[in-house]
Amino acid sequence: MQRKFLEDLGLEKEVIDKIMTENSNDIKKITVERDGYREHLTQYKEALKEFEGVDVEELNGKIKQLTDDLAAKDTEYQTKIADMEFNSVLDSAIAGVKAKNSKAVKALLDLEALKSSKNQSEDIKSALEKVKSENDYLFDGNSVPGGGGNPPETNNSNKPLPSGTVIF
Repeated sequence: MQRKFLEDLGLEKEVIDKIMTENSNDIKKITVERDGYREHLTQYKEALKEFEGVDVEELNGKIKQLTDDLAAKDTEYQTKIADMEFNSVLDSAIAGVKAKNSKAVKALLDLEALKSSKNQSEDIKSALEKVKSENDYLFDGNSVPGGGGNPPETNNSNKPLPSGTVIF
């Protein structure tokens, strides 16, 4: 805005001075804002130069590969966690039925079928009962098949000694 335009309108000098001062302040604000935009534009242009020659398809391929790798690791860890939980439940159940040798009992179980079971606790319990009924010697409080161990002691004091036996 020019002073002559305001003078031609018939405004007093004091009013024109105030208008010109306010107009000057507005112009300064706009100039500062414009210079800030120019600076940002320069920074953005420099940042864009860093991406010149970058193959976007290659980057998308890398992102997809990394995402797939992450999903595979997540699946692997979930599987490991599920195996640890299954083994914990199984070991606890085997200890609960007082197995003498947990490895021997595990060898008689269909572990894959039990892992994939919907109701693991109940299926493990019934599988252990079946193993116990078929192989009771593997559990505490049961005897080894075929007798094993020492024969039971008998009281032979009432039997006569064979003839010719010398007692010292």
